[in-house]
Amino acid sequence: MAAPLELSCWGGGWGLPSVHSDSLVVLAYAKFSGAPLKVNVIDNTWRGSRGDVPILTTEDGIVSQPAKILNFLRKQKYNADYCLSAKQGADTLAYIALLEEKLLPAVLHTFWVESDNYFTVTKPWFASQIPFPLNLILPGRMSKGALNRILLTKGVPPLYHLQEVEGQIYRDAKECLNLLSKRLGTSQFFFGDTPSTLDAYVFGFLAPLYKVHFPKVQLQEHLKQLSNLCRFCDDILSSHFRLNLTGKHQTTHQVEHFMCVYDLRQPARHLLMSKKKKMCLFVISLSIQLLKATSATKKGTLLHQWRTYVEEQKHL
Repeated sequence: MAAPLELSCWGGGWGLPSVHSDSLVVLAYAKFSGAPLKVNVIDNTWRGSRGDVPILTTEDGIVSQPAKILNFLRKQKYNADYCLSAKQGADTLAYIALLEEKLLPAVLHTFWVESDNYFTVTKPWFASQIPFPLNLILPGRMSKGALNRILLTKGVPPLYHLQEVEGQIYRDAKECLNLLSKRLGTSQFFFGDTPSTLDAYVFGFLAPLYKVHFPKVQLQEHLKQLSNLCRFCDDILSSHFRLNLTGKHQTTHQVEHFMCVYDLRQPARHLLMSKKKKMCLFVISLSIQLLKATSATKKGTLLHQWRTYVEEQKHL
């Protein structure tokens, strides 16, 4: 059996599975393509490298950067673009280039350079995910990297300084958002009813900007005026990413693993657990199954199992 594909990425908050755009792009694409990733969320106990997150660990080595990870998944037959025409494929490449040139600098500035946002939101959140003493160093290094990336792409004559660059990057970003809104229109996704690579990139760039609570919200306010882009993000979150009972996002394979581990119909587990613990775990497992149920018949069957289980416990 092939070793599972493991994705190491930054975790979530504000209702998002990840607050990191690159991580979110890969997570969304994996959902769209059906790639069975084992997700390892970076926290303050993690000791791996964080410089190139997200990182995909495979049998043959490590793959980093969203574009390279998505290409690897396509080679493994997890392709979210199989329905696209040649023209739509070319449009995808053009729009991704537009996102990286026009929107990404403003997203980086909003998170990592705008001082109020950085010191009250970005730095505290990322520092909370990193063990001491790296939490004193890495956020600052990431901020400097974001600034260098902005100046590399935008700091050209006549815009030599950051103050001169800021106005231009936000104008470009708003223009890009307007273009995306016009392209999406009333469609569910950018190429019809099926999500593709472009949807993963747009979602990854927009969702953190849309959901994270910042004190300075210049670009966020403009995005929230474009209702179809906000609906686009909300629809992907509700249909492809579920919250577990602790309020954290949980992938489908994690739900199935949980249900398998805590299958309370197994006699061996009954012998090892107290009645109270068995009841609690059964309720959790059943609640997850009810959340996944798509038909009234299925839900009725699950509720019948619940009533039967309760009756059984009364006679033990």
